[in-house]
Amino acid sequence: MATGIAAIAGSFVGTGFVVQANSASADRAAATATAQLAIGTGLQRDQLGIYEVIAKAQTNDKAQSTIDDANLVIAAVQNKVDTTPLSSTVASLSAYQTLDRDTVLSLVKQASSAKASVQAAASEADQAAAAAAVAAEAAAAEALAAGNTVAGAKATAEALGTSKYGWGGEQFSCLVSLWQKESGWNYRAENASSGAAGIPQALPGSKMASAGSDWETNATTQVTWGLDYIKRGYGTPCAAWSHSQSMNWY
Repeated sequence: MATGIAAIAGSFVGTGFVVQANSASADRAAATATAQLAIGTGLQRDQLGIYEVIAKAQTNDKAQSTIDDANLVIAAVQNKVDTTPLSSTVASLSAYQTLDRDTVLSLVKQASSAKASVQAAASEADQAAAAAAVAAEAAAAEALAAGNTVAGAKATAEALGTSKYGWGGEQFSCLVSLWQKESGWNYRAENASSGAAGIPQALPGSKMASAGSDWETNATTQVTWGLDYIKRGYGTPCAAWSHSQSMNWY
């Protein structure tokens, strides 16, 4: 488009609209002669038409640039904020070649304003998402810390024993005794001689990875694995506790 404008402007210069002179008087004389010639031949109307073409071309360039920028913003903030006002304005502006110059300029202004609003809303959404992520991370860390205490691990074991296996209070009492003997319900417990680890004293501790990759740091993962181990190996915590009392292992 810029090349086209230059060509138009060049043709305009070539017809004698730009007159160079070596003196101010020569300039005035040439200007007067040119004006008289223009009046007589209608060149003033031609001059106005050329400027209108140039202005329209510049306006169209601005319209297309505005559309391109807006589409980039729409793509960047997709699924974050509502871009309907901006998309609607861009759709209207896309017909800029068939619209009058004032309408195009008005739509360009609307699009620029809508783009700024969308970008501001997207920035706010990003900030809110970041704050929510930080809050969720903090809540998860707090929950993990609470679950890793002795009381937290026991609460988890009781809840899972009831909901998943249907074990009642008697079975939970046996479980408390069993894992008190094994680890003191300490998720960091480790038997230096055998290598058994965690609350259920899995041997080796890496067995508990089947319940979660965080088995070394998460009591809930260890309890989940330990209850499944008891179910598969003994049926109930009381049966496992009875075996432990007689054999000193389970």
